[in-house]
Amino acid sequence: MAERVWTVGAALDWTRGYLADRGDEHPRLSAEWLLSASTGLSRVSIYAQFDRPLSADERVELKRWVRRRASGEPLQYVTGEVAFRHIVLKVRPGVLIPRPETEVLVDEALAAIEDIEHPRVLDVCTGSGCIALSIAREHASAIVWAGDVSADAVACAAENAARLGLTNRVDVAESDLFAQAPVSWMGTASAVVANPPYIPSDALETLPAEVARYEPRLALDGGVDGLSVYRRILELARAWLAPEGMLAVELDESRVKMAAGEAQEWYEEVRVVPDLAGRDRVVTARRKMRP
Repeated sequence: MAERVWTVGAALDWTRGYLADRGDEHPRLSAEWLLSASTGLSRVSIYAQFDRPLSADERVELKRWVRRRASGEPLQYVTGEVAFRHIVLKVRPGVLIPRPETEVLVDEALAAIEDIEHPRVLDVCTGSGCIALSIAREHASAIVWAGDVSADAVACAAENAARLGLTNRVDVAESDLFAQAPVSWMGTASAVVANPPYIPSDALETLPAEVARYEPRLALDGGVDGLSVYRRILELARAWLAPEGMLAVELDESRVKMAAGEAQEWYEEVRVVPDLAGRDRVVTARRKMRP
């Protein structure tokens, strides 16, 4: 008996149902991404080619990826890609998965440098490079230095910069915050941006299993109160920012107001910015003209 032909439509229905039965919160979205990745079709094209048969190789790959997703592995690690603002980034285990709320941080940075010609931007804790690369992509003359203490993250960010053709304006380096930033930039940066580790240590085990089991602890653990790395950035950024340069940092919603209060000692125009869901998410501040 001839083997049943597995079409794109049938594969989508099977994948959605299989993942739904195993607790995926967004089974159709996961099914679309997995099918797109295994066939090379865009998520829109999937619906225009419902009757196209899958090749044997496509079926094998799809089933392998579906099993990984069903086990709880983040979809972005399974497909190796994540959409962020106007770009698609490579991402892999060992590198923090970019979140939609981080797009607000990019918005604030872009607003701060909008009218500056050739602004210098320092992105510490760059991870996949989502912040640095978005800024460079959306501000045609911005020059960005992006650092991270994780070698895995640095390799991923450098790969993304090369894929997006931005290596001429985005320099990626392994660095503990500003340690390896170009000395010539001290006192000249238009903006310092960061999405540092900000989850309080004792809250790590309460994170969703998909995060706690798979994403790097190094990128999550913000110390006792979640602000350990933030406080270092707050202190060190003053030496790198130009007068009235802007600092923008993403933090846990429960710590943002506390963090804003601490920034007032050394900065002015301190603001709390909500994320897309209306939760406190970003602290912005400007370096004071004088100490």
